[in-house]
Amino acid sequence: MNIPNFLSLLRIILVPVFVIFLIQAAYDKALITFVVAGVTDALDGTLARLLKCQTTLGAYLDPIADKFLLVTSFVTLAVYGLIPGWLAVIVISRDFIILLGIAILTLMSVSYEIKPAIVGKVTTALQIVTVFLALLYKAVPNDLSNKWIIGLCWATALFTVISGLVYILRGIRILNKSAPEEAK
Repeated sequence: MNIPNFLSLLRIILVPVFVIFLIQAAYDKALITFVVAGVTDALDGTLARLLKCQTTLGAYLDPIADKFLLVTSFVTLAVYGLIPGWLAVIVISRDFIILLGIAILTLMSVSYEIKPAIVGKVTTALQIVTVFLALLYKAVPNDLSNKWIIGLCWATALFTVISGLVYILRGIRILNKSAPEEAK
């Protein structure tokens, strides 16, 4: 067990803590927990590269921790009405479709390399900002309308759908390249 893998595990452990704070309507504590989890995400990859301690476990653990945090955040925030339920459905559906595609490629013994698309990185950033700002809106007393959060939700949904389509097209291309010549 190295430091980056420990940080990924810590992020996984922070997810239930985050949910408990949301259940208790302790939005300030939920926000702090979300930020700490985000910092562990930034640190684990950076430290793995700097310390040259990238591991196979870490290659699996880091994205699992990221998805666990984001999916749980969207579901919980939707259940408590802090973000629209339709956005949580879009975010989770995209991740499910990507995982399904990976499972199909693996079951078909098709070799592939997972490279994040730029639109996928923008999508992740928008998803994180959406969760952060929805929590900040509830944690910090204000007289602001939540219309800006709704606008951000629509932007997040748009990028989530676009990135999902990009990954679907990538999967189709990989499948087409792996098909035997006589089948084409």
